[in-house]
Amino acid sequence: MGEINIYGIYVPILLIQAILAYVLLNLLMKAMNRWVEQDWIALPGIFYLCVYVVILGGVHWLFL
Repeated sequence: MGEINIYGIYVPILLIQAILAYVLLNLLMKAMNRWVEQDWIALPGIFYLCVYVVILGGVHWLFL
């Protein structure tokens, strides 16, 4: 990996990827809330965690 120097502060690239994945997750959560309300998703916390890990993997793959 690496880091980016922003005004003398080193920011890891993985942190930037994690923030981007979180923003994408929030957009998906708004779309999938209807499924949670209809009980199509049994454990939404675990489901959203798994979706976040998949999104983070995809964002990391795009950065490579």
